[in-house]
Amino acid sequence: MKTLKLSVLAASLALTSAGAFAQALVKIDGSSTVYPVTEAVAEDFQKAKKNSVKVTVGISGTGGGFKKFCRGEIDISDASRPILAKEMEACKAAGIKYIELPVAFDALTVVINPKNTWIKQLTVAELKMMWEPGAQGKITKWNQVNPAWPDAPLKLFGPGADSGTFDYFTEAINGKSKSSRGDFTASEDDNVLVQGVSRDTNALGFFGFAYYDENKGKLNAVPIVNPKGKAVTPSLDAVMAGEYEPLARPIFIYVNAKSVEKPEVKEFVEFYLKNAAKLTKEVKYVPLGAADYKHALDNFSKKKTGTGFGGVAEVGVKVSDLLKRDPKE
Repeated sequence: MKTLKLSVLAASLALTSAGAFAQALVKIDGSSTVYPVTEAVAEDFQKAKKNSVKVTVGISGTGGGFKKFCRGEIDISDASRPILAKEMEACKAAGIKYIELPVAFDALTVVINPKNTWIKQLTVAELKMMWEPGAQGKITKWNQVNPAWPDAPLKLFGPGADSGTFDYFTEAINGKSKSSRGDFTASEDDNVLVQGVSRDTNALGFFGFAYYDENKGKLNAVPIVNPKGKAVTPSLDAVMAGEYEPLARPIFIYVNAKSVEKPEVKEFVEFYLKNAAKLTKEVKYVPLGAADYKHALDNFSKKKTGTGFGGVAEVGVKVSDLLKRDPKE
């Protein structure tokens, strides 16, 4: 009988302990591009907290993450583009206030198969010819973009409609977010895109720099001609020097203002901003300046809610200017 009572007590304590542990949970979802940074932060944070806090990080895409975020299902949304007007409305309708925090820069990278011998660089105009809505069903061969290129099928791979990378690329290249041909192989999983391009000599795709860097033995990054007429290969140095335009962009986390009342979420975000400079470099992203992280921490501590973009994506915005803006909700 005594043994039975002790067993019941032990089980009760285990359940209580499990319940307490389950409460110390930070839920994150969203961009696959931001995922490597957030995952690196999550790993270090959990070690620092001796695993007393569990951090889960999903990759449903920027749009998918915002859908969950605006339903109050997650604490933090990873985003590779700013929150859009329709998402702002969804959050407002659900009473969700949010703090917008830029955390790093990414070099959106255009990739080709290593056996592609004809592409040495690409202009924005050439990319537009490939990707604009009017190209659907019409621009199907490489030589239709440039007569010097081969009479071979043009196979395109890119992120799906829920991806912030897709939104930013179409804004930068076609002049309007989500404005794109639809007849390409789309996936929210960047690894699927890597495989697609690496297996087909005639393929071209795009995604975040970290996924290219992880797979650079299978892919070649294409130098992009910037507004000054210089062909620039994506790299950390090129982004920091402001030369990799127009495909360098800030990436973000959005924090549910109510979630900040939970100590584990508040501590995680503070840890993120204090360690982002080191960890972004480790996963091949470009850190913001020290003053920008300090400003972001200040905005977070003041619970400065809303977005500096007002519901539309901007190409070429400076993070220092963004952090000073009066946010809109």
